[in-house]
Amino acid sequence: MKLAGLRTLVVGMEKSGQASAAFLRAHDADVSTTDIKPLNLAGFRPQTDDLFAEEWDLIVLSPGVPADLEPLRQARARGVDVIGEIQLAAPFLRGKVIGITGSNGKTTTTSLVGHILHSAGVAAQVGGNIGTPVIAMTANSRDDQWNVLELSSFQLETARTFRAHIAVCLNVTQNHLDRHRTMDNYLLAKGNLFRMQPPGSYAVLNAGDALCRSFAELTVAETTWFSRDDIRNGQVWLDEDPLMPLAEIPIPGPHNAENVMAAAHVARIVGLPIAQIAAAVRTFKAVEHRLEFTAAIAGVNYYNDSKATSVDAAMKAIDSFDGNLLVILGGTDKGSDYTLMRERLREKAHAVLLIGAAAEKIAGHLEGAVRRIPCGTLQRAVAEASANARSGDTVLLAPACSSFDQFQNYEQRGQVFKQLVKDLRHGAAA
Repeated sequence: MKLAGLRTLVVGMEKSGQASAAFLRAHDADVSTTDIKPLNLAGFRPQTDDLFAEEWDLIVLSPGVPADLEPLRQARARGVDVIGEIQLAAPFLRGKVIGITGSNGKTTTTSLVGHILHSAGVAAQVGGNIGTPVIAMTANSRDDQWNVLELSSFQLETARTFRAHIAVCLNVTQNHLDRHRTMDNYLLAKGNLFRMQPPGSYAVLNAGDALCRSFAELTVAETTWFSRDDIRNGQVWLDEDPLMPLAEIPIPGPHNAENVMAAAHVARIVGLPIAQIAAAVRTFKAVEHRLEFTAAIAGVNYYNDSKATSVDAAMKAIDSFDGNLLVILGGTDKGSDYTLMRERLREKAHAVLLIGAAAEKIAGHLEGAVRRIPCGTLQRAVAEASANARSGDTVLLAPACSSFDQFQNYEQRGQVFKQLVKDLRHGAAA
């Protein structure tokens, strides 16, 4: 792709957009930037319909920007090339790609694959939807290196020629319907990862997930399967080979056993022996904000799963515990059906503590299933949880919602939770 002299508009100036703009300028493109928020950035222009109507050669979208906005439709109709950040990166990213997607578990599995490869001395860089944007990874990419990428549906919906040598889908459940509108659109975006694979590549899919299984029909890749059925007699298996005892996996929950199996299959495709893979898994630490143990105070355990931004992710977090839960739920609704949580919460939770813009909807969906405590803010929820919890209970932040009503992102929400718990601990010790 020749970028020099192209009149380019970058839309959405979070981390990915800023990296895209910097990359384009480094390749001598004429770059303007825009966002729905006024920002003091180089080349920044207010986001208006008139701006999109100008004569652009290329429009680059950050993942947070819906690709079906009407001004973008009109730009495409005029022949403007409208792409996303990972499509911009595709011609410039050297080395083989491991692309990991799924509704839940992407961050843990991507981090785990990177950990296994690094532990074995395999050259690899990790990024994408976590850490470093793909476009920023191009500078340090090498032909003899693996690029381990977490890829969201937002990134994949605008990809056209992004080739993964190993493509992974962990699961597909209802998520981001506020953005994609229908499950068909959501599946279409996820499926792009597999449609674009070249001959000689590999797909790693969850055999226990019907929607995951459907991706096998989209790809020319050789398919490898994993599922919870590969846990037998307390042992985790890779096909016909024992990997490790389930009890030795350092991150809790059956969903994390699936994540380990997916990562192990990837590592075996890369060429690592099973013993080396298992040894690396044993030294893996939980990803921040993903079932992260925060503190034990007066016999009550506090866990931060701020990354649980969907109903399914929250249920997986709940399933990681035997019971005696107080669960903090709420934030920005993504068009989710919270009635799916009724039975889990009835069985395992003493109460739910409701925060944020979605609190009223969640309360209605859970009426009669579990005690509901309206809190409004995370600070009030932690205080109420502390007041209601007894020794042996677990307070779990698993919001089932995005964070944008009260926080910049799920990371900030998790950090605030951890600080509030730290303040509780200091108060208990005083």
